[in-house]
Amino acid sequence: MSKTIALLSAALICLLSGSTASLRAQGTPPHPDFSGVYYTFNPNAAAPAPPGTAGARGNAAAPPRPVAVIDGRAGRPETAPKLTAEYMAKWEILRKSRMSGSSEFDPNARCLSAGMPSMMGMGYGMEIQQTKDKITIYGELNDVYRRIFLDGRKPSQKTLDDPTYAGYSTGHWEGNTLVVDTVALRDDTLLDTFSPHSDQMTVSERIRFTSAGVLEDRITTTDPKALLEPHLAVHTYRKASPPNDELREFSCAEGLSSVK
Repeated sequence: MSKTIALLSAALICLLSGSTASLRAQGTPPHPDFSGVYYTFNPNAAAPAPPGTAGARGNAAAPPRPVAVIDGRAGRPETAPKLTAEYMAKWEILRKSRMSGSSEFDPNARCLSAGMPSMMGMGYGMEIQQTKDKITIYGELNDVYRRIFLDGRKPSQKTLDDPTYAGYSTGHWEGNTLVVDTVALRDDTLLDTFSPHSDQMTVSERIRFTSAGVLEDRITTTDPKALLEPHLAVHTYRKASPPNDELREFSCAEGLSSVK
C-alpha cells in the first residue's frame, strides 16, 4: 500500500512540475518578429486633405511645398548634431564643397553607402529578415545591408581594426524592445548625411513596434571627439503589404559617369 502511495505521489509531483513549466513558458511571450519590408513615414505629419479642399494636392489654393536645401547655405539647423570646434571646421569644408556643386563629400551621389547611422534613413525602403540568432537589414538605396548578431558574440580585435560602413552590430532583447550596439564604423562617412564624425563614434538603438506594423528606431550616437553631446534621432517605418513589399535592385554605379 505504501509503495502504491509513493508511486502516486511521484507521479503527482511530475505532473505538477510539468504544469508549472508549461505555465512559465506560456507566460514568456516570444520576441516580436520584425520580418518584412518597411518604408519611412512621419507619424506626426498632418493627414492628407480631402479632395477639393484648400490643402488638397493640385488645388490652386494649396501653399507651395518647401524645397529642401542640403548644401549648407542656410547653416546648420537646431536639430543637427552638436559638433566640436574641430569637426565644425571639417563641416565647413563639406559645406563649401557642396555649395560649389561638387559631389566629393556626397556618398549617395558617389554610389557609396551612407554608413551608420545615416543609412537608417532608408529613403527607398528596407527589408528585415529575422532568425533567433541574427537580424539582417537590407536597404534599397545603394543596396546597403547590415547584420545584428543576437547570439551573444562580441567583435574580435580583427573586426575592430577593420571598420566598415555598417559597422559591427550586436543586440539583445529587453522585453519587446531590441537593444543594439554598433562599433567599428568608418570615419569617412557622415553621421546624418551632412555631419562628419571620428573613428570613436558608436551607435546605440532601441527598436520596437509602437503599434501594429509600425516600427520605431531610436538611435543615439556618441562620439567623444566630434560631438559635444550624444545625438538622438528617431526613425519610424510602416510595414508594407503585397504587392508593395518588394525592394528593387539599385544599380547606382551605372550613373557614376555623371558625378562631378
